[in-house]
Amino acid sequence: MIKANITINAIKEAVNNLYQRPVTVKLNLGRNKFVTFPATLSGIYPSLFTVSPDDKNFLGKTAYSYSEILCGRVKIDPRKA
Repeated sequence: MIKANITINAIKEAVNNLYQRPVTVKLNLGRNKFVTFPATLSGIYPSLFTVSPDDKNFLGKTAYSYSEILCGRVKIDPRKA
C-alpha cells in the first residue's frame, strides 16, 4: 500500500486558503469521464465545502467532502485572473 503524504487537515487548510476565490473544479466521474467547470468556493464547513458554479445551467453536485480530494475524485485549482 502506498501511503499518501497529505492529510485531511492539510487539505482543509488548502481549501480554506481558496475561500471566496475563483477556482476550476475537475470531477472524476469514473470510467474515464471527467467534468471541468469554473466556480467560486462559497462555503467552508467542518466536514465539507461548497462551490458555486459560474455557469447557472450547471446542474451538478455543489458540495464535496475533503476526503473526495484525498481520494482523487475532486481536484480544485485556483483560476488565474
